[in-house]
Amino acid sequence: MNDAHHHHHHEAAPQAAHDHDLASAGLNERRVLQALLLTAGFMLIETAGGLWSGSLALLADAAHMLTDSVALALAWLAFRITRRPADARRSYGYRRFQVLAAFVNSFAMIGLAGWIAIEAILRLAAPGQVLAGPMMGIAIVGLAVNMGSYALLHSGDRENLNMRGAALHVMGDILGSLTAITAAIIILYTGWVAADPLLSLLSVGLILRGAWGVLRRSTHILLEGTPEDFDKDALRRDLMEAIPALEDVHHIHAWSLAGSATLLTLHASAKPGTDPSLLLENIKARLRQRHSIAHATVQIETRACPDV
Repeated sequence: MNDAHHHHHHEAAPQAAHDHDLASAGLNERRVLQALLLTAGFMLIETAGGLWSGSLALLADAAHMLTDSVALALAWLAFRITRRPADARRSYGYRRFQVLAAFVNSFAMIGLAGWIAIEAILRLAAPGQVLAGPMMGIAIVGLAVNMGSYALLHSGDRENLNMRGAALHVMGDILGSLTAITAAIIILYTGWVAADPLLSLLSVGLILRGAWGVLRRSTHILLEGTPEDFDKDALRRDLMEAIPALEDVHHIHAWSLAGSATLLTLHASAKPGTDPSLLLENIKARLRQRHSIAHATVQIETRACPDV
């Protein structure tokens, strides 16, 4: 019997998953747009307040909010592009654009952190006057706005990398507002203006920590890395134990398009006398039911594997 190379797609299951993803993306898109409008609107107010009060913490947070406005706009655009259907050149569609947006956003966060750090060091070398009262008032309003934006994003899909990247930006804004409030309190009660740039440096460390997490995960997905919750050896053992007609399972490769659903390819060696079509059905059913993998390409082999 010649080797049989079967591609069985089970269109209904992937289509249902795709429809669910589109509905979720629509909700996430609206949340991101609302957060964008809040962030961009208050950024203008905070910029004016930072220039008036002379506070680096406020100006740094305003710059952060400007970067976040661009990042949220990019995240919103990513959701819109994701809805575009697959075509001849992009058979998987545009879902990975979300990961690309998160990747770009992480670099924006790192660049912003660098700017704040440099400005803080310059302020420490030559402290200036800070109007702590207005600084505190503006920072408190900013905290309320940022918390509202974060609540919008946090109520969305927490597994969506694009949403996580957008929420990370707004979390950085919350930290910036808290930094400005704390610095204002210290200056009001002690007159120590160095608290403003010093606490800004603390925000830098927290921003870099979050940005690194998004950069690491988005890079992993773009490099077709194995999903974090996928265990190749465990999957192989399960298939071998659950399906007696299997002689061996090898050449297992798994990846994801946008950090959610796992896509899989594998080779399955059949024992003599096995019906290849039935074996394929059993493998696909096991992958769906036990491992939640709806899209898999399985190569059934009745002879030695042609791929060494």
